[in-house]
This record gives sequence, structure tokens and C-alpha cells, in this order.
Amino acid sequence: MIDLRSDTVTRPTKGMLEAMSRAEVGDDVLRDDPTVNSLEERAAEFLGQEAALFTPSGTMANQVALKSWTQPSNEVIVERWSHSYNYEVAAGAALSGLSFWPIDTDDGILTPEQVGKAIRPANIHLPITRVVSIENTHNRASGACYPLERVRELGELAHAHDLALHMDGARLANAAAATGVPASQYGKFCDSVTLCLSKGLGCPVGSVVAGPKDFIERARRCRKMFGGGMRQAGYLAAAGVYALEHHVERLAEDHANARRLGEGIAAIDGLQVNLDRVVTNMVYCRFQAGPDTAKQVMEAARAEGVLAILTSPDTARMVTHLDVDAKDIDRAIAVFSKLMA
Repeated sequence: MIDLRSDTVTRPTKGMLEAMSRAEVGDDVLRDDPTVNSLEERAAEFLGQEAALFTPSGTMANQVALKSWTQPSNEVIVERWSHSYNYEVAAGAALSGLSFWPIDTDDGILTPEQVGKAIRPANIHLPITRVVSIENTHNRASGACYPLERVRELGELAHAHDLALHMDGARLANAAAATGVPASQYGKFCDSVTLCLSKGLGCPVGSVVAGPKDFIERARRCRKMFGGGMRQAGYLAAAGVYALEHHVERLAEDHANARRLGEGIAAIDGLQVNLDRVVTNMVYCRFQAGPDTAKQVMEAARAEGVLAILTSPDTARMVTHLDVDAKDIDRAIAVFSKLMA
């Protein structure tokens, strides 16, 4: 089965499993798990921050960060299709009492002008804007990367208004691989950053959130409140340490495979791909004949051993990762070519 549904479907490599089996562990809630401590130190350096915290998921990492920066009734500025606004079960409202100001963009990348207009003025009738949250890479924008200069501009704008700039960096390692800008350079302009270990980096579970030391202390309390305090978590953290050491540079392979896939799919009659947007490990493909054709072809592709998901009635998303190689990509292209014929 060629699974292109997401980069979350990856399985630990042999080397990662061996590292997990050898992990020295303690009790992370008591802060004496040495492997978790090592991961958090490495992640903080990787993300250009003072400290980091290991969490079970990217959703928890984002929500812990938002709660740590805010009070109930505060507002968060986000892009309309951001993960924290659309795909985290309204956790910001349910767990932290937050409202969100979503901004429409063409490419998933917020501008200082858009954010500036969304910042609430001082008025007793209005919520208080507290956080600007950006997503890098942006999932629903085909894996678009924020330019470093844009992050700097947004950081300066946020700080001029006493706001925090949070980066949902679930796939920040992909952005770094695609742009050549180290993740730490992005991080230095942000007040907090998350990184998902269980997507392109290939871990079975886990994310990190990083920021100043006092912020991480608040985040640790929030993690416990949300049920994310773990015990012998070093077995999982060992996978993260291994990933940061061995799986960052190889992301370029996923990007090359996504380009190969995008070009192959774009050459098939009836399928449309914006190749200008295939810059990391995602390919969004539109079925020009409409939703009925999309549903039928996707079901037939599954029967042929190729999995992908529909993100809208006529659009499929395909994501490359370490469990998919160039031969798999060619096979997937052949399947869609056959079915569209």
C-alpha cells in the first residue's frame, strides 16, 4: 500500500526503534527522565529558544502555548485555514476561553498590513488581542513556507503592540529544508514555536513547544492541566532525539518526491496541480470533472493500493514522507493515469 494520506502515517525506522529500546528513563512529571530532558534541550537549540517542553501531540503543543500567553476572553489572530483554528476541535475556546480573528489570504501567508488591521483597539466592548499565530509550513496552503523576512516583520509588529508571536511549526523542519533557513533563525523572531516530531521527522508520537524559560514553566503547568503529563516518556523522547539527529536533512528527499508526484499528476488530463505551490512535501490535486469523479477515482485508487484524502469535494491532498520512495511515486502516478483514462 502506498500511503499518501499524510506524513503522520510514518513508522519508526530500525535505527529509531533501537534508540527507543535503549533509552534511559525516569519520571518526566518529576523532571528526572534524562532522555526527555535531552530532547527538550536539543529541541530548544534547534528552534532557537531558551527552553522546550515535550508534549504528546501537536494540538496539545499549540493549545498549551496559546493558554500560556493568554487569559479567557483574549483574542488570537490567525490565517483563515490555520490548523489551530480549524482542526483542533475548537480547543482554544473550550480549554482557554479564547476567541479567534481569522484572516483570509491567497497563499496562507499573513502580511503585517492584514495583522495590523485585525489588532483590536482599546475599547471596553472588544476582546483584547494577545497573540498572533502563524503556521509554517501551512498545511491547507499546499505546504507554503513563510519567508524569514515576513516572520521578522510580524514579530516586530506583534511586539510593538505587546502581543506574542506564536509559530505553529508542526512542519517547520520542512520549511527549513525547503528554504535553507535554519529553524533556529525562524525561532529567534517568535515568542514560542512548536515542532511536530511525528510528521516528516518520522516519530511514532510527540511534539515540542519552545520559548522563554518562564513561558515553558507556565506551559508545563498547562500541559499537566490538559492531561499531558507523562511518566517514562523517555522511550518516546528517544525517537525525537534520533529524528533530530538523522531525519532532518533527509526531508529534501520528500520534497523531491513531491515535485516528482506533482509534475506527474499535472500531466494527466482532467487533473490540475498548481506546481508553483509544490515547494515542500504536499501536492494538492483538483479533479476538473467535479466531486463525483473525485470520489470515484479516490475509491478506485484505494483498491489499486494508493491512499490519499479529499480535503474538499473536488480536491485531493497527497503527502510524501520517509515511507514513500521514488518507485512508489511512479506507481501512484501510473495508477491515477490509468483511472483518469
